[in-house]
Amino acid sequence: MFQATKNILFVITQLIVTPIYLVIGALTFWLPARQRNLYYSGYTGFFIWLAKVLCGIRYEIRGWENVPKEPCVVLSKHSSTWETLALETWFAPGSFVAKKELLWVPFFGWGFALSSPITIDRKAGAQAMEKMIEQGKERLLKRRFNIVVFPEGTRIKAGQRGKYKTGGVRLAIGCEAIVLPVAHNAGYCWPRHPWKKYPGTVTLSILPPIDTRGRVMAELNAEIEQIIEDEVARLGDGRDKLQD
Repeated sequence: MFQATKNILFVITQLIVTPIYLVIGALTFWLPARQRNLYYSGYTGFFIWLAKVLCGIRYEIRGWENVPKEPCVVLSKHSSTWETLALETWFAPGSFVAKKELLWVPFFGWGFALSSPITIDRKAGAQAMEKMIEQGKERLLKRRFNIVVFPEGTRIKAGQRGKYKTGGVRLAIGCEAIVLPVAHNAGYCWPRHPWKKYPGTVTLSILPPIDTRGRVMAELNAEIEQIIEDEVARLGDGRDKLQD
C-alpha cells in the first residue's frame, strides 16, 4: 500500500511539473538546437532521480567505455518509460526517432518538437526512409547529436520480445554511423502501466559499438537483435525480492 502511495505521488508530480517545464521550454525556441536539447535532458534527469528517491527505482550503468567519441545511432530495447528518460538524459544532445503524430500531443509534443527529433511520416511510404536518413545526417554530422531508435517500435512487456524493425539499421548504414546497442531490464521495475512502479535496480548495459560500413542490412539487424536480447535475458528481473 505504501508503494502505491509513492507511485501516485510520482504521477501527480509529473502532471504538475510537465506543463510548467514545457511552457518555460517553449520560450527557448530562439536558442540553438543543442542548448534546447540539453534543457530537456534536465527534465528527464529530474524524473530519473525522482523515480529513484520516491519509488525506489535505483540504477546501474555498465559499459560507459563502449560509448564512441563521435555521435552514433543508439539502438535500445524498449519496455518502459524509464529508458526513454535515461537515454535522453545520458546521451544528450540526442534526437529520438518517432512518428510524426507525437508532435501534436498537447504539451509533450510541443516540447518534443523543440528537442530536435527525427520524425517519420508513415503516409510518405518509401520516401519516409529517405527523409529519415536526410534528417539523420543533419543531426549526426552538422549538429553532432546522437540518434536514439527503439527498433521494436513500441514498448514490449518485460520478459517478451518484439520484432526488430530495420529502420534504425537502415538509418545507421545510410549515415555510415556507428551503432551502439543498449540492453536493460527497466520494464520489470517500471512497466507500461503508468501507476505501477516497483522498487529494484535497473541495469542499463551499453554494449560494444558496431561499425556499419560494408554491412548487409538484414544480417546486421538480426545480429543486433540477438546481441540485445541475449543481454536482456542475462540481466533478468531487477526488482527487489520483497515487495511491500
